[in-house]
Amino acid sequence: MESRTIQVGTAALHVGVTGHGPDVVVLTGGPGCVQYLERDEISPLGHRAWYPEPRGVGRSSGDPHTMEEAIKDLEDIRAEVGVATWIVVGHSWGCDLAVRYAVEHPEVVAAVVGIAGRGPQRDRTWSEAYEAGKAVEPVVDIDWVPEVHAALGDSFTEWIHRPDLWRGLASCRVPMHFIAAGDDIRPSWPLAQLAELVPHGRFSTVPGVPHDFWITHPEVWTMTVTNACINSHQAA
Repeated sequence: MESRTIQVGTAALHVGVTGHGPDVVVLTGGPGCVQYLERDEISPLGHRAWYPEPRGVGRSSGDPHTMEEAIKDLEDIRAEVGVATWIVVGHSWGCDLAVRYAVEHPEVVAAVVGIAGRGPQRDRTWSEAYEAGKAVEPVVDIDWVPEVHAALGDSFTEWIHRPDLWRGLASCRVPMHFIAAGDDIRPSWPLAQLAELVPHGRFSTVPGVPHDFWITHPEVWTMTVTNACINSHQAA
């Protein structure tokens, strides 16, 4: 894994890169978590994978920020490293950021692979199921920054309340494959709905794995992401 530092305005952003082939950018969850997916052994095979760490988190300098700023950071990174288009792989909240990125920049997002995301909703029954399952979810220790988490969470709420949200999703022609973890405590129906809404959507489930199966079942994660990226080339 090669480590790079990319200057974006006043912030120095850490980006890891590994592999060779079509370009993939991998987004982690939280929001506000460190780049926990930056591992050679779980990178998509046959692709060049980029791993940005969010501003204000871990090895990246900067302050709490909005989803708009997070997407601008991705665009500045993409331009700086000379990538024309890339597949956007997002885990958990990274899935939701990937969806918005595709809607707002369809010319550079070749496809979205969204894994175990929340979806653009604040549904009470979803939240109740999530809270009820916390006690049995495998504990994964991931560093995060509360201030960044709060700022991006507020921005997410603002985004999902926009009156043009669903129109933008329904008219986005970027191929999107939403993947649920079979043993996730987070209900998967929002992902299934997104797959039905976007013109080129697909929904599937990986059975027998929890939310963070990148660490509990790394071989399954690697093949899931690799196959989804390969299939997205064909869909595009």
